Amino acid sequence: MGFTIRNYVMQPYKLVKDVRTGFETSDVDGVMNGNIDKFLKAYLMMMGQKEE
Repeated sequence: MGFTIRNYVMQPYKLVKDVRTGFETSDVDGVMNGNIDKFLKAYLMMMGQKEE
């Protein structure tokens, strides 16, 4: 059983969206090259808010 974490759209426009946090970016190339710091930050921020 798998769960979708991110959606990648490369045509006709560029978009990567994290379905857990709602964070999205148009920098598909950067994400594919490993630049996921913004996704990690969004996830950690979301998890920190759940703790309260």
